Amino acid sequence: MFLVASLVMFAVFTANVALGAATGNTFLSDVGEMLVLFAASVLFVAAILKREAAQKDKAGG
Repeated sequence: MFLVASLVMFAVFTANVALGAATGNTFLSDVGEMLVLFAASVLFVAAILKREAAQKDKAGG
C-alpha cells in the first residue's frame, strides 16, 4: 500500500514537471511540488522499512 501511494505521489510530481517543461504552466507551486516529492520519499521509506520488517520476521529474527 505504501509503495503504491509513493508511486502515485511521484507520478503527480513527474506530471507537474513534464507539464511545466512542455507548456510553462504547472498545477503545483514550488512549495506544493516540494511537499509532494517529500511525501513520495516518506512513503517509499515506509514501504521499504515495512518490507524489511516482514522479511526479518519471516527469517525468525
